[in-house]
Amino acid sequence: MEKKEKIRKNIEFRRVYRRGKSYSNHLLVLYIYANNKNIDLNRIGISVSKKVGNSVVRSRVKRLVSEGYRLNCNNLKKGYDLVFIARNASRDKSYKEIEKSIINLFKKVGLCN
Repeated sequence: MEKKEKIRKNIEFRRVYRRGKSYSNHLLVLYIYANNKNIDLNRIGISVSKKVGNSVVRSRVKRLVSEGYRLNCNNLKKGYDLVFIARNASRDKSYKEIEKSIINLFKKVGLCN
């Protein structure tokens, strides 16, 4: 995942939260917002609350979500800002469970080509 594909600024996160639409399952919440500026790529942000665990746990969850997205982003429609929010339940889950949850959200949204 390249630098330009990440949502980093607080104002960008807030725009997706405010104007976007949310979908969820038991492990993750996905906010999606159609981005008019970057039509040829999707930008991704990952948010993990302190309630999920200490910094080690939060970083692990971020890495798992990031990797799950990276391996499944090739067949998605382009031009969206996506923000994943990890729920408490994602704390002790394996990579396969997180990936299954991500794919489930993509299907709910209708992002798959």
